Amino acid sequence: MSARSAAPLARATHLAIHALPAFLAVGGLILAWEAYVHLSGVAPGTLPAPSRVVIQGFAQREALWQNTVPTLQATLFGFALSLSSAFVFSVLIDFIPFMRRALFPVFIISQTLPMVAIAPLVVLWFGFGLMPKIGLVALVTFFPILVALVQGYAATEKELETLLRAMGANAARVFLTARLPSALPYFFAGLRIAITYAVVAAIFAEYSGAARGLGIYILNAKNSFRPDLVLAAVLVSSALTLCLFAVAAAIEYAATPWRHAGKASRR
Repeated sequence: MSARSAAPLARATHLAIHALPAFLAVGGLILAWEAYVHLSGVAPGTLPAPSRVVIQGFAQREALWQNTVPTLQATLFGFALSLSSAFVFSVLIDFIPFMRRALFPVFIISQTLPMVAIAPLVVLWFGFGLMPKIGLVALVTFFPILVALVQGYAATEKELETLLRAMGANAARVFLTARLPSALPYFFAGLRIAITYAVVAAIFAEYSGAARGLGIYILNAKNSFRPDLVLAAVLVSSALTLCLFAVAAAIEYAATPWRHAGKASRR
């Protein structure tokens, strides 16, 4: 086997070994849950077994999918709005120090607003369509990305900036050549944090008013005293979050190859 063909296999083996403890922990919890339900005799209407959740979720797969699509749309559009807005404001803050003093208090205040209070108002103002969900997802995920970018810009090596300016680079060139690449590791750290909130924010927004979505599905299942379907929807939302997190990790791997090359050389 050549070195080129062996490299993907080595990476896959390393990832499998790295993920094994997590799989064992999750599998152990599921087995313990299943055993407790069967041994204790608790009613399925109180605590359904994981096997029942999976079976009933599969039986309701069409309804789950029809309600997953609106939640996924709100999550993706809201996160796209959050990313673009955070990048624009981070650039303004980096180039104009006054903007940091003017805008950061406003952004911090926006994060203190209780979602349980603001979500119904947003739905009241903008209706039951997709836009309120997009706005709420963007509101929840915007701040971690912004802070990560601003801190990343500030972490740029001063010697590198001095060298670029000595070579005649203007502020925009210094930003693109030095400050933006230096911010990438911070950006992806903030991205991973924000992506875990995105699906939850979309579901919470649907609680406050929507025609379809996982939030509405969970609400209807709860009102019908079907905890198995509630947990099935929760399982779907968790799967969506894990998939989005994996996509963010894959993009980070592709966008910052020098970091992974350095880790590989140290092993």
